[in-house]
Amino acid sequence: MLVLSRRPQESFRIGHDVVITVLEVSGDKVRIGIDAPAHVQVHRQEVYLEVQRANEEAASASPTAAADLAKAIRGDAGDQGDRGDQGPADGTDLPAT
Repeated sequence: MLVLSRRPQESFRIGHDVVITVLEVSGDKVRIGIDAPAHVQVHRQEVYLEVQRANEEAASASPTAAADLAKAIRGDAGDQGDRGDQGPADGTDLPAT
C-alpha cells in the first residue's frame, strides 16, 4: 500500500485521469474530493462491498429456480397463466361499442 501525506488543498493523481484532493482535515475526519471521468466508478469501500454482495446474490440461482422456470414455461404455474375476465388476446369477445 502506498501511503502519502497531504495537507488541505494538496492533491495527488491516480493515472492520468483521476485527481484526489484533500479538502479539509477536522479532528479524525478527512474530507477528500475526487475528480474522475464519468466512466470511472468511485464508491466508498462499504458501499462497494455491499454492491458486490448483492450482485453475487442476484447472479446465483435459487435451488428451485430451474424447476420453477420449467413449470412456468409449461403453464403449470397456477394462476399466472389465467387471463381472468380479460377475454381472449385477439379481442374477439369484446362487447360492441
